[in-house]
Amino acid sequence: MAKDINLSSRTRNPLLLFLCFTILMLLRTEAVWLNIPSKGTKCMSEEIQSHVVVLADYYVVADDGKGHQPQTISAKVTSPYGNNLHQNENVTHGQFAFTTTESGNYLACFWVDPKHQEGGVDTTISLEWRTGIAAKDWDSVARKEKIEGVELELRKLEGAVEAIRDNLIYLKNREEEMREVSETTNARVAWFSILSLSVCISVAVLQLWYLKRFFRKKKLI
Repeated sequence: MAKDINLSSRTRNPLLLFLCFTILMLLRTEAVWLNIPSKGTKCMSEEIQSHVVVLADYYVVADDGKGHQPQTISAKVTSPYGNNLHQNENVTHGQFAFTTTESGNYLACFWVDPKHQEGGVDTTISLEWRTGIAAKDWDSVARKEKIEGVELELRKLEGAVEAIRDNLIYLKNREEEMREVSETTNARVAWFSILSLSVCISVAVLQLWYLKRFFRKKKLI
């Protein structure tokens, strides 16, 4: 009996470690640096489900310490269906926030303003993109509900677990949709193959009938 308990505990420990690691990764946010070419556009996208809060901050990173004025950039964020969610031009920093209404890839694109394109030097920007549980203002939640310490951390873990559950449900629904599309495509391909084979057989029969009729008229057979 004791061996069974030990084995069960050993089995649970990796699962608990994986769950804790996933939760910490959800709560953790880091800025990414993007190198924008002097003539071109740099984009990044993320697949997000609907009804998710998205917050982002971006700014141009200074290349040197000579006091030069940083280059200005333009930014544009679009939804999976091409709706414009944010657009900013001739800026060195900016931010945007929205709640998703569509499921799919949300695209954020950045490019250097035309007046800075002649230099041929890439521009570096820092982008901090937060979604879901990572975008929640926990300080406001703590002040509003008067919680702190361990209780606040438990609330964060609870929110992270809910985010994981919602994400798994979203992935399951996406898998079902993709399976339905695959089955529909396979059925159409099968019917198209049958139709193509039927057309080929019909053409072959018509060719034989025509040649036989032709040879008979010419009294060759």
